[in-house]
Amino acid sequence: MLVLSSPSGAGKTTLSRALLDSDNEITMSVSMTTRPPRPGELHGKDYYFVSTEDFGIMRNKEELLEHAKVFGNYYGTPRAPVEAALAEGRDVLFDIDWQGTQQLDDTMPNDLVKVFILPPSAQDLERRLNRRAQDSADVVASRMQKASDEISHYQEYDYIIINDDLEKSIEELRSILKAERLKRHRLTGLANFVKRLRDAL
Repeated sequence: MLVLSSPSGAGKTTLSRALLDSDNEITMSVSMTTRPPRPGELHGKDYYFVSTEDFGIMRNKEELLEHAKVFGNYYGTPRAPVEAALAEGRDVLFDIDWQGTQQLDDTMPNDLVKVFILPPSAQDLERRLNRRAQDSADVVASRMQKASDEISHYQEYDYIIINDDLEKSIEELRSILKAERLKRHRLTGLANFVKRLRDAL
């Protein structure tokens, strides 16, 4: 499970899409949210858009791997699709905040790789948020205020990418994924391969 976290506007969604487009062995974990869809967002693709009541039912039945309240709305990761993908031997990409990452670390710590995306500067982050033109000035100001708190959790992550050059950041993310896949404990069938190799010597 590969987690990407960042303050809003630092580029984790763009990096996620680039990784998914270039790698067939990783699938996106689609989060559930109680917030209304933004223009162009599709149910089941960008998010599962649900009522606060339905979200609460799933949370109480422990059908969410993690959940958090962010900017007045609830977000969470449905357990079943993630466990199904992992059982098929696929990697799963998460676009979640530090609160969700801490919960994932508690519930499924053994195969979790955590990457935090930082903006190159505060000015750049504010410029990106304004450029998106999806939020009001008040919401942008609120996101900027929250960014400092989010960034303070960077030490809880395994890798840090400073997103000052998109192509370079994409390449760094691919390198992290490649290296993590080559770790000994993730190479399924390795013990049998080594045994056959040694028996043949």
